[in-house]
Amino acid sequence: MSGHSKWATTKHKKAVIDARRGKMFAKLIKNIEVAARTGGGDPDGNPTLFDAIQKAKKSSVPNDNIDRAVKRGSGADAGGADYQTITYEGYGPNGVAVLIECLTDNRNRAATEVRTAMTRNGGAMADPGSVAYLFTRKGVVIVPKAASPNASSLTEDDLLLAVLDAGAEEVNDLGESFEVVSEAGDLIPVRTALQEAGIDYDSADPTFLPSMSVPLDAEAAKKVFRLIDALEDSDEVQNVYANFDVSDEVLEEVNA
Repeated sequence: MSGHSKWATTKHKKAVIDARRGKMFAKLIKNIEVAARTGGGDPDGNPTLFDAIQKAKKSSVPNDNIDRAVKRGSGADAGGADYQTITYEGYGPNGVAVLIECLTDNRNRAATEVRTAMTRNGGAMADPGSVAYLFTRKGVVIVPKAASPNASSLTEDDLLLAVLDAGAEEVNDLGESFEVVSEAGDLIPVRTALQEAGIDYDSADPTFLPSMSVPLDAEAAKKVFRLIDALEDSDEVQNVYANFDVSDEVLEEVNA
């Protein structure tokens, strides 16, 4: 789990400046539109929308784009699409289990793009339920270590003190940041506790964490990363979860 989290965190930082910025922006905007459609256009009364907007702002999505997405989703402006959430299951190289969350207005297109990405990159689709049992829905908040109120480095004890009573289950050290894990239903109280303590965070999302992980060497990791990149390159795919684990040494070798 920790290896996957470190990889995902590193990837998120690179995504802000890489050539696929436009694709990432589109997915963040889609999340905002869906959140506004589901819970209304007021971020103060819609925690899911609040988090979607925060995530978009931290990834440098322009405010005009964010405002238009909120208006489309809430019905204040015309043009909003009727997005559906669909989850596909499969296996990648080395038997790595993969969950693929899509947000789409065309189920057939989403299914085709996911199947194509899987088959072209050493993966295989699986029947519903054959992979999902390996994952548990959790809330995950990523907190940079330089996020304490006095701008000095944040310690694990500082963070535990701020979130323990809010329902946090564990805090993991990811190197440059901490990962705060909670039940999915406690994500908003945990995030609120951080805000009240004056501690900034990079992201706060419901996610799927694996109950068991498959360790990968550098060669296998490259194959799995290639598959995940292909899936995430689809406009239909919002999130990809996989139960691999890579050591710091393997991660350095892959990124070299």
